[in-house]
Amino acid sequence: MRIFVAGATGAVGRELVPALVAAGHSVTGMTRTAAKAEAVKRLGAEPVVADGLDAPAVHAAVTSAKPDVVIDEMTDLAAVTDLRRFDRAFTATNQLRTRGTDFLLVAARDAGARRFIAQSFCGWTYGSSGGPVKTEADALDPDPPQELRRTLEAIQHLERSVTASTAPEGIVLRYGSFYGPDTGLLSSAMIDQVRHRRVPLIGDGGGWWSFVHVEDAATATVAAVTHGRPGSIYNIVDDEPAQVRDWLPVLASILGAKPPFHVPAWLGRLLAGEHVVSMMTEVRGGSNAKARQELGWQPAYSSWREGFAMVARQAAERTAA
Repeated sequence: MRIFVAGATGAVGRELVPALVAAGHSVTGMTRTAAKAEAVKRLGAEPVVADGLDAPAVHAAVTSAKPDVVIDEMTDLAAVTDLRRFDRAFTATNQLRTRGTDFLLVAARDAGARRFIAQSFCGWTYGSSGGPVKTEADALDPDPPQELRRTLEAIQHLERSVTASTAPEGIVLRYGSFYGPDTGLLSSAMIDQVRHRRVPLIGDGGGWWSFVHVEDAATATVAAVTHGRPGSIYNIVDDEPAQVRDWLPVLASILGAKPPFHVPAWLGRLLAGEHVVSMMTEVRGGSNAKARQELGWQPAYSSWREGFAMVARQAAERTAA
């Protein structure tokens, strides 16, 4: 099939494009800057340069490619490390999730694409009541902390728009918290913060997180191309949701850092805000049972424990070399 990937040089896109090519698809990869066009070629795709917020440019790029499937992996998160001003940090990504998704969906429809797959998120977006692990049938948070509201509204806009689409048929993938080589929780910036003990354990550390290696996010997306059910949402996460009090000390140990400092919840609210305290103490993880059953997908890194250790070991070997 002909597949158009918007955000081809992002965290998932870098893994997704070669995975699609290996599966026998013909891929066009959209990137925002001409400087990254060569990187798209190296991944095995035909590059096209367009800003995701430039509606005419997006429309021209997609309709020229005449894709069967359009995949929306557009975010702008590379420089996001300080979550104290969360909605401000996610401003560009929220625009891509709203206006950008709308532009891409219209272009896909006009190009005659039959399927549209979009990236969403599985984690703090779920309501904090009830059990610690949520399925796609569970409601998103009806009353999130103030600092998260614009970002949750953008995510809800994307999910409503995509799952309501029938031409092309829409599918949403809620990826867990990313990690991979110099990516997400194992980006150089995050590693530096953990090693310098700038990521404290707040309160009881009882918040549940779900993770996914970027390679597993890519393989799940490839599976959704042919096996995803129209109008469906899938949690794309590993098999082991974990509380912050479990995963954060393990991450520090893997990175050779001292254990994280402990900060009481009241002080965390003063220093970082109610939303960060909520992420550390109240949020819920996600179940991947639906993705396993309907997509025929299973993560190669079934636990963040083995995944974190593997990525850290690979980074150490590259540094030594």
